[in-house]
Amino acid sequence: METIIVSKDQSNMEKSVGTQFMQATTYENLNPSGQKQGLPMPAFELPYQTNAKMVKLPEPDMLAEKEVNFLELIELRTSVRQYHNTMLTLHDLSYLLWCSQGVKMAMPETGTLRNVPSAGARHAFETYVLINHVEGIPAGLYRFLALEHVLIEVNISDTIAQEITQAFLNQKMILSSSVTFIWTAVAERMTWRYGDRGYRYLHLDAGHVCQNIYLAANTLNFGACAIAAFNDEELNKVLGVDGEKQFAIYGACIGK
Repeated sequence: METIIVSKDQSNMEKSVGTQFMQATTYENLNPSGQKQGLPMPAFELPYQTNAKMVKLPEPDMLAEKEVNFLELIELRTSVRQYHNTMLTLHDLSYLLWCSQGVKMAMPETGTLRNVPSAGARHAFETYVLINHVEGIPAGLYRFLALEHVLIEVNISDTIAQEITQAFLNQKMILSSSVTFIWTAVAERMTWRYGDRGYRYLHLDAGHVCQNIYLAANTLNFGACAIAAFNDEELNKVLGVDGEKQFAIYGACIGK
């Protein structure tokens, strides 16, 4: 009987990309992380143009407290995909941003503590919002600066909503939403501590953030729907990110 020897490389070629990724990011296959190599910790927030137009948001300590029945909140959580162009107040937008990425404490030598969990307190996301119907803010694409709790204008062209909708595979609920959240991952902020295994944690962290959006929206009597279906290259281009060092990872529509 002839013996067929299959090399390790051939075996890997027969495995799915997902299987290869999971195997490559096991602890025994990891190279030393940036932290272990003594490299400096990445910044908590990407730089921005200081002359960009800013939108001040109500401070977190000025936001109204919400009394909720927690069990009811959990049980009633559902995805809502149909909206009626309802206006969201600036306070409500500030509340949603605070609940999903609010910075409670910044520790220069360690990381930031926020209102959502993150592996090693790395919090590797930047938040973008496509605003359609928010009181006092022109429609367009904005970036949330979590450390400052303000928005900066990114693109307010007449076509930006349609461009983003197209990148999300023409899911029309984006156009009728009050606001659509889009999170990008800054890979180095996570991989500095965990190496390539950090890519696993980026996707887990995205779920943490989006769950907070669902629950926070519910307390405002608004609905939410997560969106993971998008054309990566197209969405990254519209957002103005490179798709490697920073890339779109998740989204969510908010509306009533």
